[in-house]
Amino acid sequence: MEKKMENKKEIKSALRLRRLVFEKISFERLGLDESEHELKLKIESRIAQKEGMDLYKVSLALKGNKLEEYLFEIILTGYFEIYGEQLEEVNKQRLIDKNAIAILMPYMRSQVSLLTAQPGMECVVLPAFNINNMLDNAEHN
Repeated sequence: MEKKMENKKEIKSALRLRRLVFEKISFERLGLDESEHELKLKIESRIAQKEGMDLYKVSLALKGNKLEEYLFEIILTGYFEIYGEQLEEVNKQRLIDKNAIAILMPYMRSQVSLLTAQPGMECVVLPAFNINNMLDNAEHN
């Protein structure tokens, strides 16, 4: 039997995460008992480009409030670069806007679970977010 060898190209993204830091992690317990209130979440993102370079600082901030039980705030920042292929500015911006936040979300999700996995609390597991829809809705509001 003869196996066909396909000519496979290595697929790499032009976007690279250089560094990841949690800039803020805060938790405040408001009451000792589990609250019947629903956890309310507010998420924001900020993107800044280093002038004249393909280096970007992307911050993701998440605030959680479960009335009468707890408050938390997490700020996660990723430092990204675009390298390799020459891309038009529009494509660079699209790459950063859509992909950088998607790259950061698993780290944010994990940190929320770690923060809320305390005795006497229900551990919070953030659902998978559709980042593209979230960003598109933010642009139209």
